Amino acid sequence: MTHGGAAGRKIDTVRREFAGRLREEVPLSRHTSCRIGGPADYLLVVRSSHELADAARRLWGLDIPFRILGGGSNVLISDRGVRGVVVLNQGKQIRFRETEAGLRGWAESGASIGTLSRLAAERGWAGMEWAVSVPGTVGGALVGNAGAHGGDVAGSLDVAEILHRDGRLESVPAEKMEFGYRQSWIKRRPGGAVVLSASFRLTPSSPAEVRARVAELVAQRQRAQPPGASLGSMFRNPPGDFAGRLIEDAGLMGVQRGAAQISTQHANFFLNRGGATAEDVWELIQEARRQVRAKSGVELELEIERVGEWETDGSEAK
Repeated sequence: MTHGGAAGRKIDTVRREFAGRLREEVPLSRHTSCRIGGPADYLLVVRSSHELADAARRLWGLDIPFRILGGGSNVLISDRGVRGVVVLNQGKQIRFRETEAGLRGWAESGASIGTLSRLAAERGWAGMEWAVSVPGTVGGALVGNAGAHGGDVAGSLDVAEILHRDGRLESVPAEKMEFGYRQSWIKRRPGGAVVLSASFRLTPSSPAEVRARVAELVAQRQRAQPPGASLGSMFRNPPGDFAGRLIEDAGLMGVQRGAAQISTQHANFFLNRGGATAEDVWELIQEARRQVRAKSGVELELEIERVGEWETDGSEAK
């Protein structure tokens, strides 16, 4: 994309700052779990929490808009793509340690939270089994308070290392993250902070016991959730009910728009059957919301996030 004037000068400065690391017009479909997404104006890959912090400080300092992309789950990226800079977070270090306060599993924010769970299980350290089937990264899971199988980030987190826009580094305990259902203060106030790493509480057990629990949860997920390219759970579960049940009750299982399909196995999963566009998925989202509203009177709220430049104004994307 061509930038003129002050915007062009800023981008020229960014190119110099990152000395050849800034790639242009990069399709984001290869970096999302649903294999959907138009091009990023600029893509910057960071490979550690230190590189992530450095990139965020520089981009904030230049007043260049950016967003961080980790595992690419729970996001629907526009076919038109994303303006500004997308920072692809590939800081994936994971460490375990014994402290005076107990066992801890630490990971950079670009690490897979499912991998953290599996590595803890191999050590015989319990407490993160719930996360074994959760897609995406530690950073994304923390921002959205991801959860499964009766557990969530809020119940497992010890401390998160946060970089604030004003340059402050802060170790934030779980009780100050203002967690809610798929929410945290970072998600409520986008653009003001970046998750660099997180430490989770673990407890001693035996490898056999923890591995057995992990295997049970993986099998349970395989029975309940469809394979294939998807965004993960599309809608939040309304109080006392399940979004999948409401969509199924509205008769929408298997419905397609283009190559996007509402799963015939679990109606809260929308699948890319090959070549689906973001607009295909968005049409299905709107159809599901309309039909559920008409059938049950329930307003479905998105659990996934729409990202990028859209033709529609998102007025129905609640």
